[in-house]
Parts: sequence; structure tokens; C-alpha cells
Amino acid sequence: MTTPTDDVRRARSQGLGDLLRRSALRYPDKTAVVAGDVRATFADFDAAVDRLAASLAGAGLAQGDRLALLSHNCWEYGLLAFATARVGVVLVPVNFMLGAVEIAYILEHSGATGLVVEDALASVAEQALALTPQDVPVRGWIGADPADGWQPVSAWVADGGTPPEVLVGDDDPIRLMYTSGTESRPKGAVLTSRSLVAQYVSCIVDGGMTSDDIEVHALPMYHCAQLDCFFGPDVYLGATSIVLPGPDPVALLRTLAAERVTKLFCPPTVWISLLRHPDFDTTDLSSLRKGYYGASPMPVEVLRELQRRLPDVRLWNFYGQTEMAPLATILRPEEQLERAGSAGRPALNVETRLVDDDGNPVPPGTVGEIVHRSPQATLGYWRDEAKTADAFRDGWFHSGDLGVMTEDGYLSVVDRKKDMIKTGGENVASREVEEVVYALDGVAEVAVFGLPDPKWIEAVTAAVVAKPGAQLDEAAVIAHCRAHLAAYKCPKRVVLVDALPKNPSGKILKRDLREQLGA
Repeated sequence: MTTPTDDVRRARSQGLGDLLRRSALRYPDKTAVVAGDVRATFADFDAAVDRLAASLAGAGLAQGDRLALLSHNCWEYGLLAFATARVGVVLVPVNFMLGAVEIAYILEHSGATGLVVEDALASVAEQALALTPQDVPVRGWIGADPADGWQPVSAWVADGGTPPEVLVGDDDPIRLMYTSGTESRPKGAVLTSRSLVAQYVSCIVDGGMTSDDIEVHALPMYHCAQLDCFFGPDVYLGATSIVLPGPDPVALLRTLAAERVTKLFCPPTVWISLLRHPDFDTTDLSSLRKGYYGASPMPVEVLRELQRRLPDVRLWNFYGQTEMAPLATILRPEEQLERAGSAGRPALNVETRLVDDDGNPVPPGTVGEIVHRSPQATLGYWRDEAKTADAFRDGWFHSGDLGVMTEDGYLSVVDRKKDMIKTGGENVASREVEEVVYALDGVAEVAVFGLPDPKWIEAVTAAVVAKPGAQLDEAAVIAHCRAHLAAYKCPKRVVLVDALPKNPSGKILKRDLREQLGA
């Protein structure tokens, strides 16, 4: 039995589960999602989400229960993102690069009672289930021929009826995002509809997004950058989403041309892979109008190359972190060259400042920790009151990133607080050294980090990937750095490598480099 208060809450609801329904009413016949063989209108998408939500409830998942999802990008990923929200189930996206032990930890820590797995990842999922004492009775299978004990998600989508009417509050948990971080165990950031919708509005307003956009989603949707900076806002607006399983340059270039794509998000590493591909200059990219980058800073030389080779594309830099759902600051198109290297200014629904170790604001031009206030912020870390309290000291969310802010409020991210190189008693920001190395002819990619050293405590080290045919050696890189940097900032060691290790989101894994080169 509902109460008048419940009726008011329903009438005022602005949850994630409501957004798709409203877009379907506005644009029922418009193409919403293209994924593999699927081309679904908004009406199709909304109806499929309803049926899937009904099946999840019928399988025994109730409001507040956690459903883990281990899959590459696909049609079902988008369905589950909205179907779970519609019935108040908490979706737990899982990084498909993790091993069985790491997945088992997430299943157990989250208390997941459901798991949906893509057939290609079923083996590692089965291993993870065998390692955890957590009972996971609801098991869905994406793909053909499900193994014993698994139910086909296609049947859930086809056979579900009308979902139960669940009153999901704006600050009820609907998403649990496990951060990669620098710690031994990932933390689960709890996000709500309030977090996500406020973040969508920031992305849409400051990111120049419209219902006319046609966007490719190629970066992993288990990461909130692709899922919530781009896919979610596209659904909210009624824009068209083209979903690819991954950022393969050949498939990406082919899709950009074939679907007349207008909008694309890539981290710098993927933009670089497109620029270096032999088909780049012969692919019809004339429809592309909006480009976005994030996850790591864009090297200034690459930014200039992008603007030279794609002169009609306006670029935005999105900076943030999972706990901010994830957008925090934006550098807009007209600011790209004038403010090259900057993360921009706080987004619409975000307040940002820099503080010292005691939480006191620091003056412009001084390095401090980046902290935020925003309705986008996480509710906290799942089952970890101590880390939640530490992150929200003094009423601000502490990002763990270090930055410098100008008088007029433009933020430059210096480094992760834990990744600042401390060499010979001096602090060195790896980003500054990387920018200098990128300016050297023949450099395709570079990562700078610290390695233990008996003299310097930490020695500035650069791992460099050369462009095809380029002649580079350690002496040339060091000499170039000495011509542009103070001596203590220059690499003490340069290692030429064929490729830099990256996660599926395109972030360079400096931890892996430290392990490989520090031995």
C-alpha cells in the first residue's frame, strides 16, 4: 500500500531508471543503440530494459542487492545499466582484465548475489566463484550455449514481463564502482542516481552535448568514464550510441566513417593509436565534430597534431575520478591551445579547490591536493567507514591528486599524491618531464616514474616508445631533457621499449613499469 508521501516521491523521481523511459517517450523511433547485429530504437531499448528488469526481480534480486557484471562492451551492458537501476538493484561493473583472485575479492567484498558474465570470460568467472565463499545464486550468461548453472540473458530480455514498481530514492545506491587505485585492494565507490544525474548535467552543459550526437563507445563500459560521461548522457539526451567491444583502431576508424559518427571519446593513448594508424589519413572522418579526452593528460605535442590533422573537431578535456561519478573539471575547445596541459575549471555542478596537508587552502601557483564539493560525489566507500571518513575530511572529497591553480581558476594536475617522484630531496612531477620528452622528434609515447636508487632515493626514469623508423637512444633523450629542464628533473635512466603497459581504459600502468624495470 502506498502512502501520499510515496506518491509524491514517485511523481518527483529523477532516477537513472527514469531517464531512458523519458527519452523513449520523446524519441520512440529514433536509433538509440547500435551494437553488433542490434539496431534498437529508444522504444525498443526501453521495452527491453523493462523485460530485463522484470526477469531480474523474478530471479530473486531485490532492491539493494548487488549484481556483478563481467563483460566487454555489448548491447546487454547498456540494458543492465538501466534495468538494474529501474528496480533498485546495485550494478557492480567488473574490470574484465582482472584475474580470478581479484574478481573473487570483488564478489565477496560487494556481497554480490548475482553475476552476469560474457561467454568469453566464463572460465575466469567460474574460477572466481570457486574461490569465494559468497553465495551467488543468480547467474546470467551473455552469448550462446550457456554452461550448466547459467541462464541466458537473451531469455531474460525476451521473456520478462512488467517489472515491479520499485521506489528508488535519489540517494539510494544503484552502482558500486571498484577503483583501480594504487592500493593492494580496490575500494568500492557507492554511486546514486543523484550522483549520476548531476554528473550527466555537468557533462551535457559543459561538454557541448546534444540529442543530435552520434557517438562511438569503444572504451570499456566497466569504467565510469565511458559509461557515465558519455553513454548515460547520450541516453538522457536521446542521442545515438554505437557500442564497440573495444578500441581497436581498425574497427574504430571503419565505424567512424560507416556510421557518420559526430562524437568520440578516447584517452590520449587511443587518440595516439589512431593518429599513428596508416588508414587515418584515408578514412572519411568528415562527420566528426566533437572529440573528448581524459583518463590521463594529453601531451601538448599530440594535442597540436590532433588540431592540425582534425581541424574541424572541437576538443574537450575531461578530468575527474570514479568517486566524482567521474567528471570534476573541463577544459573547453576554445581553451585547448591557450591553456594547453590544463585540466580546465570546475564543471557546472562541482566546486574545486587546493589544500595543504592540514586542509588549509593554498594560494594560486602553489601545489596542493585537489578537493571537491559536489552532489556528484560518492556516498562513500562500501563497507569501509575509515576510508570514507578520511576521504571526506573537513566536508570536502579529497581526490589524492596534486595540482596547481591559476588566479583565474584553471587547474593543472601535477601528479598523484602517491606518485610524486622525490629525488635527491626535491619533488619532480612526472607530467612535466613527459611533456618535455614528447617534444623530442621521434617519440611516440613516454612514461616517467621513480625507481629506487641508493644515491637519489628515487631516480627519475623514462620509458620511451619510438615512432616507426625513428632513431632514438638514451643519450639523445637525456640531452634533450637537459636543454629544457633543471638537472634534478632530468631522467637518470631512459629505457626504450616497444610498448607501454596499459589497462583497458587507456591508462599507462606505471606500477607495472616499476616492477619490470626496478628488478
